[in-house]
Amino acid sequence: MALFQISNDRITIQVDSMGAELKSLKEVPAGREYMWNADPRYWKRTSPVLFPLVGGVKDGVFRVDGSEYPMGQHGFARDMEFCLKSQVAHEIWFLLESNEETMRRYPYPFALEIGYELSDRTVRVKWRVRNPAEGELYFSVGGHPAFLCPIREGTKQSGYSLRFDTQSEIISSVLENGLASGEKVRYALRDGVLPVTEHLFDRDALVVEHDQAHRVSLVTPEGRDYLTVAFDAPLFGIWSPPKKNAPFICIEPWYGRCDSVDYGGEWRDREWMQVLGAGEIFEASYDITVGEAD
Repeated sequence: MALFQISNDRITIQVDSMGAELKSLKEVPAGREYMWNADPRYWKRTSPVLFPLVGGVKDGVFRVDGSEYPMGQHGFARDMEFCLKSQVAHEIWFLLESNEETMRRYPYPFALEIGYELSDRTVRVKWRVRNPAEGELYFSVGGHPAFLCPIREGTKQSGYSLRFDTQSEIISSVLENGLASGEKVRYALRDGVLPVTEHLFDRDALVVEHDQAHRVSLVTPEGRDYLTVAFDAPLFGIWSPPKKNAPFICIEPWYGRCDSVDYGGEWRDREWMQVLGAGEIFEASYDITVGEAD
């Protein structure tokens, strides 16, 4: 377990080898921190990678060719030590490969690489999944970065907003005990903006599917975007711990989703599952861009 740092003249990031987790994102001129500090009173993580599962599986187990395997929420990679693969001035890569331990829990060989690249005020978070085996590899992967909200002392989260790159509404799947219930909620937007109310997360995360938006910003009470997450992922989550008034909001690009409440099929047949043939590589990324909130 070690902490690594890379910087340019605008931002500095720190990444923990445990989970290859982004722990800090600061502006160099102002020294302003944008990432949640993992205070366990609210949530003990900052930006875990979700692999090989996004969300949860029904009854805590998944099935491969009729055999059952236990799997906790969001998979296991976030709790494993990655090795440093490469580091240069503005880019760093970490690697996790399957081993005897992972094969007992998840019967697929894999190589998971996580990279961070800096450009001006943007950090690009990159995922690369390789299938080293002859059979197919089925997996999900996603991000779970938590950003400070409110960003300034003396302001309340309920005065902030979320801005989407769509204008009229977003439709969220409703979770029931961590699984997709089938119920949908429509959130009306005003010029693409959704206020962060005290009760927005009372029913857990907003789960937004089917390419409804690809850019989400956190907005100050004065109407200024101070952090933006941009992605190509087909679905994403917006989350803060329900009914805790936690001082952060997660914006989570996903290539995968939790089970539905009535799902009982095979791992490979789950909704939004990614698949790689022998030797194939999956690559995806998302951008976090920060700016002055004052």
